[in-house]
Amino acid sequence: MNRTSIEIPPKELYTYEDYARLPEGAPYQLIGGKLVMTPSPSTFHQLVLVRLLGHFLNYQTKENRGTVLVSPVDVYFNHEETFQPDIIFISRERTHIIEHNKINGAPDLVVEILSPSTAYYDLRKKYRVYERYGVKEYWIVDPEDETVEIYLNKDGRFTLHQQVRRQGVVTSALLDGLKIEVAELLVQMP
Repeated sequence: MNRTSIEIPPKELYTYEDYARLPEGAPYQLIGGKLVMTPSPSTFHQLVLVRLLGHFLNYQTKENRGTVLVSPVDVYFNHEETFQPDIIFISRERTHIIEHNKINGAPDLVVEILSPSTAYYDLRKKYRVYERYGVKEYWIVDPEDETVEIYLNKDGRFTLHQQVRRQGVVTSALLDGLKIEVAELLVQMP
């Protein structure tokens, strides 16, 4: 069956089955049972993403502690919540959650780079789902505010571990040895 020819009828709440019928690469996430369109990010967002990804891949290659994946990749939490975080890390011990079409469960670490069209979801709805389902470390990168915040999940609640604005080094509590200079990460385009 050709997925591109399937149309999803309008309804109050969508499920993962509805979401899975969308054409590959469709710019949507399933958030709270709603299909939320996520337009293409800005070039600056993508530059920040590539810089961050370089640090994560360098760490993963040196330490071989797990798997790093980048959006778009579906992360399934429940029947009404399937997100596409910018970057995820899954520890070697938990690679069983990596399936052919999706990540089935909470990654160990999630990075979201804020965009004007998605910030509300990243800071509110997705934050609460990541917290509830046990993401151990959540990074929020705000290119406009030039900040990086790292939250750690303790007893099912996120607590602010670190916040750096413009200059300084952020360090992962989960990925021992991963340190990133914020000023280099958020360098504006030429």
